[in-house]
Amino acid sequence: MSEYGQESSGRVKDLSTYVKKVTFKLHDSYPNSTRVHTKSPYEVTETGWGEFEVIIKIYFNDPTERPVTVYHLLKLFQSETEVMLGKKSLVAEYYDELVFNDPSYMMQQLLNGTRSLSIGAYKHDSDFEEKKEKTVVKIENAKRKIRYEISELNERLKQKKMTIQKLKDEISKLDTHSTDTPVSESLT
Repeated sequence: MSEYGQESSGRVKDLSTYVKKVTFKLHDSYPNSTRVHTKSPYEVTETGWGEFEVIIKIYFNDPTERPVTVYHLLKLFQSETEVMLGKKSLVAEYYDELVFNDPSYMMQQLLNGTRSLSIGAYKHDSDFEEKKEKTVVKIENAKRKIRYEISELNERLKQKKMTIQKLKDEISKLDTHSTDTPVSESLT
């Protein structure tokens, strides 16, 4: 479990320029389940088995910026054969991006002043560009499907409105016809 900032060159950015501390709230079964890290890279290394949500709270050096909470579902198992046999490590990486809308002047300076760490290049096991491209394709497909479904529903709505109008016209004709026909009453 870690928090890295990675440049497109693959070098790790030093987030401590603008991050004051990061807290990780692990499952209660871990001793000291809340871990606080004040130095980059912000990382927790543990062993275990199971699935639980890690609550990650990021505090910033700018006191006017509110902390950000990120929820990360952690699966410490996998059914992939190579992982189960110990031939391959279990890796579950996710990409989250923080966007600072209208940051304070101080935060803007801190964000722009981020420097690279000297620990060398850090390489993720996941290809986030590939994941991004696949996600964009999925979003575009979903948009097309939704547009098609909206079109179909609009067509059905149009048909229903036409049916309603026909029924109203027929009711109106029947009402007109019934008022034109005299009704005779007989009392006996």
